[in-house]
Amino acid sequence: MNDANNSKLRYLTMFSSLFLFGLLATPVAGQEKPADEAVTPEGPSTTEAEAPELTEEAEKAIERGLKFLISNQNKDGSWSSKDLEKGEGSGYAIGGTSLGLMAFMVEGHFPGFGQYGKALERAKNYLLKRAEESPTGAMGVKMYEIGLFTIAMSELWGMTSDPKDNKEIQVALERVVEIILRSQNPLGGWRYAPRPDAGQDTSVTAMVFVSLASAREAGVLVPAETIERVTNYLRDQAFDERRGGFGYQGKGYTIACTSGGVYAAQLAGHRETEWVSAALNTLENDPKMFSRKDNGHFYYSHYYAMQAMVQAGEDRYAKWYPKIRDSLISLQQPNGSWQEKEKDYPHKTPMAIIILGTPNRYIPVYQR
Repeated sequence: MNDANNSKLRYLTMFSSLFLFGLLATPVAGQEKPADEAVTPEGPSTTEAEAPELTEEAEKAIERGLKFLISNQNKDGSWSSKDLEKGEGSGYAIGGTSLGLMAFMVEGHFPGFGQYGKALERAKNYLLKRAEESPTGAMGVKMYEIGLFTIAMSELWGMTSDPKDNKEIQVALERVVEIILRSQNPLGGWRYAPRPDAGQDTSVTAMVFVSLASAREAGVLVPAETIERVTNYLRDQAFDERRGGFGYQGKGYTIACTSGGVYAAQLAGHRETEWVSAALNTLENDPKMFSRKDNGHFYYSHYYAMQAMVQAGEDRYAKWYPKIRDSLISLQQPNGSWQEKEKDYPHKTPMAIIILGTPNRYIPVYQR
């Protein structure tokens, strides 16, 4: 057995209790129920398709992607779309670093452990340093980065080699969740700036609410009122019954907003509703969904859509995953990345890895 497999076996043993908890995770909407009344998903029926496993080709693609990330990590531990050494700005470093960490975690790699432990430790320290330096806890260019940072902190909490990190991560996580909660628009959504008067759109709202779901899994309180207002926004303002999907600001349809909107709605406790089912059907039947040319937000939309299909059950997941797996493998660049130009946005490669690694089901928020 090689070193990578040994590392995975060690991580599986070390973190088995968390993974088992994640397999029983309830939607965010269920958090205020007593423990003995918690809603858990029904087991797979005998008619459901068998969930796809990770193929050898997918494993190789993931490993090439991880090695690309290691080779392109900035000296300060971050991943960004610009060269920080040349003073080219932040380059979405908060979002890129948060996603970069999650790309490794989806394969069972964590800061301080195994072959990537030192690199991931530097990435974690970069995020914690940026959080500590922020007077309010808000960081990054837009609310997207605040959301991604929240997911990274939620999934890192308790998973690092140094127990002292737990307190720092907890403080950073609780501060950023407070920012998200007080930034919610009265009508239920979020937009670019961390202010309730900044407006709202489905794209930002989906990212931010997924991050709240992740924080909730980690043990941070998400008020029922917050969830109710998100539901009202998604169902009453963003969902278009005629198109069977979600619009960017108001009713209409885009692939990316429908992918993010349906995943957020599922995490809010609406898996079995007609409007969520309609949005899933729309995604499954959209001929542009798997076209890199026609789907302008390819990686972003599939990041959500893959997890939405996981939430929708084994049948939909089993049909969806092989298509996006094969598509991503074909799109991988010779250098192991999914970047299409040298200083591309930093989200594409880690999002591709997270999607490919879905069968691992290591990260609780990406489980059903």
